[in-house]
Amino acid sequence: MIPLDGAARLDPVLRAVATTRTDFSLSAIGAMREPFNERRRAAAAQTDAQGVEIVDGHAPGEYGGVGVRIYRGARALAPAVIYCHAGGFALGNLDTDHRHCVELARRGRCTVVSVDYRLAPEHPYPAALDDAGAVLRWVAGDAAELNVDASRLAVAGSSAGATLAACLAHASAAGTLPPIVFQLLHQPVLDDRETASKAQFCTSPAFDSEAAELMWRYYLGPTAESAVAVPARHAQFAGLPQALITCAEVDPFRDEAVDYALTLLRAGVSAELHLFARTCHGFDSLLPDWETSQRLFALHGQALADIPDNL
Repeated sequence: MIPLDGAARLDPVLRAVATTRTDFSLSAIGAMREPFNERRRAAAAQTDAQGVEIVDGHAPGEYGGVGVRIYRGARALAPAVIYCHAGGFALGNLDTDHRHCVELARRGRCTVVSVDYRLAPEHPYPAALDDAGAVLRWVAGDAAELNVDASRLAVAGSSAGATLAACLAHASAAGTLPPIVFQLLHQPVLDDRETASKAQFCTSPAFDSEAAELMWRYYLGPTAESAVAVPARHAQFAGLPQALITCAEVDPFRDEAVDYALTLLRAGVSAELHLFARTCHGFDSLLPDWETSQRLFALHGQALADIPDNL
């Protein structure tokens, strides 16, 4: 068995469950999708969603529309958060981050709209981003019907979903998407280039740098330009909405999260960064009831609850 880089640095509670690395080869993805979805479906069915109204829906889009799941954590006119799930661009659906969306809506007293975007490698860039952008336009355009405040739109995402959220923020700042006021990026995938943490965590628990390289290959496809598709490669950062970035210690994506926060700050963008010590990529999905995951959910929820104060 291949030793897992950084495993000894994990909290013992997490080390007991984060015992394998992710095979992200094409054959593995094909075999993994249904079992992955079934596990997340079962977890979603057991989630305590008290205080949150949940309804599945459909947003209009260029390619037949986009599936969405709407989580309402407040009855009054509320901020809306466009949420993109994790899954390495190649896995996942509306069940993937169901628990996280419930926590955001309930703790943040907001409306979360989760996006069932198309997956790579069958649908490479810009398919997933186009789907997320279509949902953002729909929420902004139908804000009154959805009972959300169009002046308080935010984006959020986890892992590959944070890539999409960050790209939505760039497009919004450039004027090609409706204005947003906040971005929440959890364990974000922001750069396709080498970093020290990618070199350090070649075979780390849960997700490693080999899988990271493959996910970018699937997402970018043969023709995408990295300067547009990869958030950290953008040339302009001034004017982006304020950000909360959270990341894990034992994670190939750790350093790009830290670097992105510094890039935002140097561009004059308000950014808050939290690195959760002794954790690995996906810790909050592996152990959502763990005290560290609960601290993460509380932090995220408070940031969204504070959106009116941040304008």
